[in-house]
Amino acid sequence: MHILSRYRVAAVILITLSLIITTTLQVNARVGHPVPEITNTQWLNSKPLQPADLRGKVVLVKFWTFGCYNCKAVEPYVKKWHETYADKGLIVIAVHSPEFDYERSVKNVEQYIRDNQIRYAVPIDNDYATWKKFQNRYWPTLYLIDKQGVIQHVRIGEGGYTETERRINELLAEQP
Repeated sequence: MHILSRYRVAAVILITLSLIITTTLQVNARVGHPVPEITNTQWLNSKPLQPADLRGKVVLVKFWTFGCYNCKAVEPYVKKWHETYADKGLIVIAVHSPEFDYERSVKNVEQYIRDNQIRYAVPIDNDYATWKKFQNRYWPTLYLIDKQGVIQHVRIGEGGYTETERRINELLAEQP
């Protein structure tokens, strides 16, 4: 029985390591590539932003859904970055890609962003078109895009706030 327990522990460790490595490779595969265009037709808090609107700007694209606990934990940091850096050239686009049926309701999304004073652009991605273009897999995920439209940093989940803000400042300081 003791040998079986060791094999189970080893199997769990191997599976965990393979998931970590796979996730890291997927995320790093996006870094250095041009940002996909966000083509959602319905946007809240903004007109649809075209690539021309984003040229010369640093863009933070956040994939989220209002019912996600982890998305809510990231939200205060994204709001702060928007408030602090919008006038310095940061554009925040929070792509709302629902996980559950009740999150598909645009009225529910509107109510959430009103109640939580979200002021940055929120494209509605109910068909996952933008999610698929980014090859995204997780809520929340943050993508930092430089002034030339290239993905420079990806953060999945909570944490890494100091590193993300440092990267925002570095990208803002770069010449277009």
